[in-house]
Amino acid sequence: MTPLPAERVLDQFFLEARGKLLEVAAVFDRLGRGAGAEAATADVRAAKLRQAVEVLLGDAPNKAELLQQLFSLPYDPAWNRPQPRF
Repeated sequence: MTPLPAERVLDQFFLEARGKLLEVAAVFDRLGRGAGAEAATADVRAAKLRQAVEVLLGDAPNKAELLQQLFSLPYDPAWNRPQPRF
């Protein structure tokens, strides 16, 4: 599969990406303004969001993969495999 030309990517996805970035910015604004903001910034979830922004600002060509790994649990071979219901 051939990737879309960069100009077409901008044409097709700019407004959607802009909206999503504004939503993320609003979450950070709410975290900073809310009661207990200092404690919330120490929360692991807030740290993951900040790490995600760093990934987005980085030069890695596989940002989506890196974000998926950031928000995923590591593989555990001891996990019980779900059994089908009959």
